[in-house]
Order: sequence, then C-alpha cells, then structure tokens
Amino acid sequence: MTERPVTPLAFAQLACETMMKKFDAENLPPVGHFHYHQGVFLCGLYQTYQLTGDERYFSFIQRWVDSLINAQGNITGFNPGQLDDLQPGVLLFPLYERTKDPRYKYALDTIAYFMEHFPRTPEGGFWHKAWYRNQMWLDGLYMAGPFMSQYGAEFDKPAFLDEVANQAAIMEKVTRDDKTGLWYHAWDYERLLPWADKETGRSPEFWGRALGWAPVAILEDLRFFPENHPQRRNMERMACDLLKALLPYQDQESGLWYQVVDKGDDPNNWLESSCTCLYTAAICRAVHMGLMDEKYLEAARKGFEGVTARLGYDDNGVMIGNICIGTGVGDYAHYLARPTSVNDLHGAGAFLLMCTEAAQVL
Repeated sequence: MTERPVTPLAFAQLACETMMKKFDAENLPPVGHFHYHQGVFLCGLYQTYQLTGDERYFSFIQRWVDSLINAQGNITGFNPGQLDDLQPGVLLFPLYERTKDPRYKYALDTIAYFMEHFPRTPEGGFWHKAWYRNQMWLDGLYMAGPFMSQYGAEFDKPAFLDEVANQAAIMEKVTRDDKTGLWYHAWDYERLLPWADKETGRSPEFWGRALGWAPVAILEDLRFFPENHPQRRNMERMACDLLKALLPYQDQESGLWYQVVDKGDDPNNWLESSCTCLYTAAICRAVHMGLMDEKYLEAARKGFEGVTARLGYDDNGVMIGNICIGTGVGDYAHYLARPTSVNDLHGAGAFLLMCTEAAQVL
C-alpha cells in the first residue's frame, strides 16, 4: 500500500508516478487526440518537472507530443475549430526552447494561425467551438489565453497580448453576476439556446470547474505581460476579484467547494475536487505574485487539506476521486447529475497545478 505523502511537492510527485504508471505517454486518453484533457495533465507534469528537475517528466511530455506531430510538424488528431484542441500547444514552447526542432515551431505557428483566425462574436469574443455559434464559455480563457500570451511574448506579437486581455475583459462583461461577483459558465450572444437567459444570454449556474479555469488562465497569462502593458492591472483585478468572490462559498468543514458553487445548502449538491484544486492553485499563485495578501492562504490551505484528506491509496499509487467528468452547459439538474471519476486526466492535472503552486507558498 502506498504511503501518504507529507509535503505538497511529494503529493505532486506521487500523482505523476501514479499516472505515468497507468498510461504510456502515447496512450493518454483520448488516444490519438491532441486535446486539453492531456494538455492540462501534462501542464501539471511540467510544473512538477520545473520544481524537481526529474527528466522523466519532461521525456514523458515530449513522447506524447511527438506521437501527434509528424515529420513535417503537422499536428495529427486535432480539430482546430475547437479551443479545447488548441490548448496543448503550450507544451510546445519548452520543447522548442530545448531542442530548436523546427517541427515544434511549425506546430506553434499553426496553432497561432488558428487562434488568430478563430470565429468571434460581434463583440470580438472567441466562440468556444466553430460549431457553437456565438457562444463563449469560461473554459475558453484557459484553452486560448496562456498559449496566445506566451506566443505573443516569445515571438514578438504584442497584438496577441492585447487579444488575450480583450478576451478576458469581454468574458467578465458578459458572464459576471453583479450580486455575487461570480461568473456564469457560458453566454450565448443570440439568446437562442435552451440554457440562455432571454435577456442576458447567460447560462443559469455557476459551475465549479469553469470558475477555476478563468483565474488560473489569467494568472498564467500575466507571466508574459510586461509591467507596463495598459491592461495588466485590469487582468490582475479580474483574477483577484473572482477569487475573492469565491471565498464565501468554501465549505468551512471540509475546505472544499461545491459542484455548483453557490448552492452548498442543497443536500443534493456535492463537493467537487477539481474546482477546489483550481481555486487553491490560483489563490496560491496570486499570493506568490504579490497580488493578494497572505491572509488568503488560509483558504488555500483549507482547500489543499480538504482535497488531500479524501484521497485514496492502493498499490498503484494515489486515487483522486470526486472529479466531475467533462461537462457541457446546462441547468442545475444537469450539473448535479454529472458522473464523477477517479484520476480523470483534467482532474489529475488540476491536482498537480494545486500541489505545485502550494509547494511554493504553503
């Protein structure tokens, strides 16, 4: 039986070992698909690599990427019409930096092209998918922003940084609830979809994981924004305002947050792991960046301890449970009925993001 780790970094390492034991890099699900499920997990693996220097982690990332990029640098098994399939492009930056392999640069340029030409709402916001006409989802900030920010900074495309800031500002404008400060999961410009409010276009609920993608993405974006960028302070404000708006909804007994964030008093609602990981990661990073006071680490510590307290262990490693599977937009019953999984890739990725950020401040 695997022993329980002691430190945040040790939790991250155990999760990496567990997932690498379960999957060969080339067989990460969905197999043969360049997709954010693998992308967020491998981003967490990369952050663990940065703290440990364990080259096995870097090699694992490279093997997965190489399984989906051919000799010419073309990405196989992806649909450039959905932001979810562009997100793993962030993994190409460290590979290109280390190897200077032109295949990685070609793939980077390909993803940048599709982001630059992605369909937009009349206000200029990215559709979530090319066939989700005029819909914006919070998830999209994570799928597009970090790549565009890093590409803009590293390849002298300042317009990309402006675009990232613009996307975040539009998302806040169309999804933010003035009463709670929380952001609704999605927005339909045309007000036609069954879930869209006929006046505002907003979806009806504050879904946990979607609310985590937004601050995690914005804080990652800021790594590449110069101090004098005219929208930097607004980006900082957005991330911190959203995190502070989430704090009143943390369950004080468990330290966790709910699947539908603002309805913790409903016994049918349930405590969800991946959103708690993302909020905790973002609070830790915001404090580490000097954007939030250290007093907020109390909530992060509760979140970290809440997630790690209900982990399971077996001979294969750690079991991260209560992870909501991939989820579309819907009503309250839709979110409550979503199945959960153990060691789901984007849940494991969120766990790694939490542990590596906590390792630096908790």
